Amino acid sequence: MATEADTDAVLRLYREQIGREFCFWTDEYPGPDTVEYDLSRDALFVMKDENDGIIAAISIELDEDVDRLECWTPSLQPAGEYARLAVSPAHQRQGLGRQMVAHVLGVLKERGCKSVHILVNRDNLPALKAYAHIGFRTAGECEMYNQHFLCYEKAL
Repeated sequence: MATEADTDAVLRLYREQIGREFCFWTDEYPGPDTVEYDLSRDALFVMKDENDGIIAAISIELDEDVDRLECWTPSLQPAGEYARLAVSPAHQRQGLGRQMVAHVLGVLKERGCKSVHILVNRDNLPALKAYAHIGFRTAGECEMYNQHFLCYEKAL
């Protein structure tokens, strides 16, 4: 679980992602308000290296617009959602993203969720492949936040 003391390091991690292939974040999003909101809900999780540096982060998301999408399986409600998965470029391709997802899926299950759903930009081919590999299924498609997404769902 992240703490307020991790804020600047998390923001640096987010900024490292901007401009990378398949990253659709901007200078405005995710920003300090996003981190503050996630911390206030005990919804931000980080992974640290041996020097206590943050090398990965993920957040449990609350987004009513996503929750209202009609593609989700009714019998798998209540559902959780996660977002803002980031791994330091120096630590990518080591399975850390998968570890972060596994951790947050466990947290969502402990919090009473029957499933998890996420939106993945349809052009983010590595993420689409990774999520299919760990058991997510495509539930539908949507246009939100000026992007076209595939809606992915996984029973917990």
